Amino acid sequence: MKKIILSISLLVIACSCASKKDNPTKGVAEYMNTITAEELKTLLTVVASDEMEGRETGSEGQKKAGRYLIEQYKNNGIPFPKGATDYYQHIPAAYLNAKHKENLSDSENIWAFIEGSEKPNEIVVVSAHYDHVGVKNGEVYNGADDDGSGTVALVEIAQAFEKAKKEGHGPKRSILILHVTGEEHGLHGSRFYSENPLFPLANTVADVNIDMIGRHDEFHPNSSNYIYLIGSDYLSFDLFNVCEAMNKQYAHLDIDYKYNDRSDPNRFYYRSDHYNFAKNGIPSVFLFTGTHADYHQPGDEVSKIEFDALAKRTQLAFTIAWEIANREKRLVVDKDGK
Repeated sequence: MKKIILSISLLVIACSCASKKDNPTKGVAEYMNTITAEELKTLLTVVASDEMEGRETGSEGQKKAGRYLIEQYKNNGIPFPKGATDYYQHIPAAYLNAKHKENLSDSENIWAFIEGSEKPNEIVVVSAHYDHVGVKNGEVYNGADDDGSGTVALVEIAQAFEKAKKEGHGPKRSILILHVTGEEHGLHGSRFYSENPLFPLANTVADVNIDMIGRHDEFHPNSSNYIYLIGSDYLSFDLFNVCEAMNKQYAHLDIDYKYNDRSDPNRFYYRSDHYNFAKNGIPSVFLFTGTHADYHQPGDEVSKIEFDALAKRTQLAFTIAWEIANREKRLVVDKDGK
């Protein structure tokens, strides 16, 4: 009898371990819900404070914001990527000024990493720029929405993935959290990464890019329960389907494809950091909620951020990255992006 009981116990334990290994997507809603409006507000209150001096590319204020981001990753036990020596990808001033000669100082991309359990060499990038436009005429342009909202979304997404990994449900593929610099001056940080990738671009499965998801625009005056998705179907119908499915199952936002139209005069597809991945044939999606009267103005303040909406949009980005990282096959590139 003891032998039978022992055998049953061992079988239960074995099944339990197999369940954890064979069901990496278990608990996606649980981990998604660790992304909260309260935590996003705590983070953004620091990132978009006057102390950060508008986070101009290469400025001391931006570097201070960068140190704060790194502190969050260290506190949560989230390491820098394998192959890197620290949390920085250093970008020299000569590179930043080569195109427009704007007298920018040296700056840095910041990265963090959640290693995949089964396909660690396949990389899903989740990106957002953490620079803004600095101080003008003595006024601090804090950039709470642009792109403080995306910046803090990345921190929360990283924490959710790390929690899943610690509990045995980590992603199959690796997640590279990439805070890029120099977006406001011409997508410099993401361009630098694409030209100097830590991981081969051939192994980069997708980029989920977040830029301005904290408010609503003039086309949605009565509700913030929406998101613009841009570029999801330009290179991969798989990516389009993932975005649609994750929203339908988890976020329940109204997806607006207004700016996905190739003839749209705003050309937003070419104006945020996903583009430097997409132009290299990497399936990319840009999450966005549009511009507003405070775009690139001193009024882009934390007090105007709609944190419940920011949380839902961040949760959607997380579930998209989660699905891409855990699906059996990598996204198929079946379109030319044109």
